[in-house]
Amino acid sequence: MNKNIIIKAENVAVQYSIFRRFFATKSKMALKDVSFSLYKGESLGVIGRNGAGKSTLLKLLAGVISPDKGQIIHDNVSVSLLSLQVGFDGELSGYDNIYLSALLLGFKKNQVDAILDNIIQFSELEDSIHQAVKTYSTGMRARLGFSIAYQLEPDVLLIDETLGVGDIEFKEKSIAAMKERIRSDQTVILVSHHGPTIKNLCKRAVWIEDGVTRMEGPSGEVVGEYEKFMLTNNKR
Repeated sequence: MNKNIIIKAENVAVQYSIFRRFFATKSKMALKDVSFSLYKGESLGVIGRNGAGKSTLLKLLAGVISPDKGQIIHDNVSVSLLSLQVGFDGELSGYDNIYLSALLLGFKKNQVDAILDNIIQFSELEDSIHQAVKTYSTGMRARLGFSIAYQLEPDVLLIDETLGVGDIEFKEKSIAAMKERIRSDQTVILVSHHGPTIKNLCKRAVWIEDGVTRMEGPSGEVVGEYEKFMLTNNKR
C-alpha cells in the first residue's frame, strides 16, 4: 500500500437482514462494491443520494460494523466518527461515557484527563454530565457524542454533514467546528449529498450510487458528474 494512503477500501460489500412477520427475513445490500483510497492529511468527500450507502460506509470505516465482502485496510490509525451516541452505555453517566468512548477508540486515560474539561464545556452539559445517559434527550446525547469525537483529535475524523445537533446556537458552533477541522491538516472524510459543500471543503471526492463506487477523483469533477446525473434523473 502507498505509504501516503492510510485507509483503503477494496470491493467492500455489506448485507443487512430485514426481519419480517413470522420470523421470515429478507436481505438487503447496503453496499455492493465500494473501493477508494484515503491519503494522509487530505479531506475526502463522499457524495451520494439518500440511501446510497454513505452512512453504512461511515460505520465500516469507524469499525462499528465489518464488511461481508472485501476489506478495509487501516495503516494503524485511530478513527473517530462524529456520530450520534455511537456505543454509549445508557446506565453510565455522561462523564463515564466520555472515558468509555475514548478507551474504545484506543486513547489512554491520561490523554482523556487532559481534555476532559474541554469535552464537557464544548458539549454544554456541565449540569448533566454526572447523570445517566439514558436520561438524556436525543440532542444531549448527540452533543456529547460530537464533543468527544471532536476533542479527541484522532488520526482520521469521519463527519456526517447532517450532524447539526442541539439548538440553533449549538448547531452553528458544531458546523463551524467541523469546517475548521476540515480546513486544517487533519485527515477527514466528509459525507454529504450536497455538491457545493463537497466542492468547497474537499479536494477529492468519491461518488457512491446504489451501493457502488461510481467515480473517484478531484471534487469538482466528481460533483459535476453527480449533479448532472441528479438533474437527469430528477427530470424522469
